[in-house]
Amino acid sequence: MSTLAEQVPDAAGLIAGLAAHDYLAESGLATALFCAVRLPQPLLLEGEAGVGKTQAAKSLAEMLNTPLIRLQCFEGIDASEALYEWNYPRQLLGIRVAEARGADLSEESLFSRDYLIERPLLQALEHPGPNPAVLLIDEIDRADEEFEAFLFEMLAESAVTVPEIGTLTAKVPPVVILTSNRTRDLHDALKRRCLYHWIDYPSLEHAVQIVRLRVPEASADLAAQVAGAVERLRSLDVQKPPGVAEAIDWVHAATLLGIKTLDADAVDLTMGSVLKYREDQDLARAEGLSWVAGA
Repeated sequence: MSTLAEQVPDAAGLIAGLAAHDYLAESGLATALFCAVRLPQPLLLEGEAGVGKTQAAKSLAEMLNTPLIRLQCFEGIDASEALYEWNYPRQLLGIRVAEARGADLSEESLFSRDYLIERPLLQALEHPGPNPAVLLIDEIDRADEEFEAFLFEMLAESAVTVPEIGTLTAKVPPVVILTSNRTRDLHDALKRRCLYHWIDYPSLEHAVQIVRLRVPEASADLAAQVAGAVERLRSLDVQKPPGVAEAIDWVHAATLLGIKTLDADAVDLTMGSVLKYREDQDLARAEGLSWVAGA
């Protein structure tokens, strides 16, 4: 089997590899991902929702033929959801079996690896290889500062400490990608441990290429019209500016409905694919559906 260095020799090779798995990365993002894979060092991806942060991690895992292990962050997330928890029903069963046999059961045996339930962080650290797992810590900005601090050891040393067992260190450190939509500022100590890249909205030409790659059955004209319409909608004061993900959804919906050309009627039928707030749809309608369609 080829080594990781042979699979990912440089950023250009990474661009080609991701493209083969339906992800068109610009050179800045490809360079950041290349460094994250080869150093290895955690990579923090920021950008508006829908610009392809999560998909970058998914496509990288597909390219490396390795598991994608995803930790979806939320307010109040803690170690039991992220790292590990003890299998209490099994521990209780073990106690009852020992009592029935008249055997002694030490506390150390109750808190051994046999009773440990691995959550995403520990699963990524324990992945045996040969390629590292891709650990996606998605929307880290939704977690609180205490959880950020909890991640420091893992991000810096590819290790975690389980008090009852000790420190567990990865034999094959995972490729760690954190994403943030910037709903709050992250701590400087977290950022110090990471590479950083901001994914901006793509240019119109790049957006058309992405849409055509992800929806190959759509015509080039429809892909270009939708990409242009999404760019115009972002110029409005909408609550949720649409990104590439919404453009892809829009083309999928239009193609399903047999729409070949984006006109005012087509926009009216399919607006729910791209604008997800009533107020945003009202803004678009006030500007004019023909304007949205580019007519």
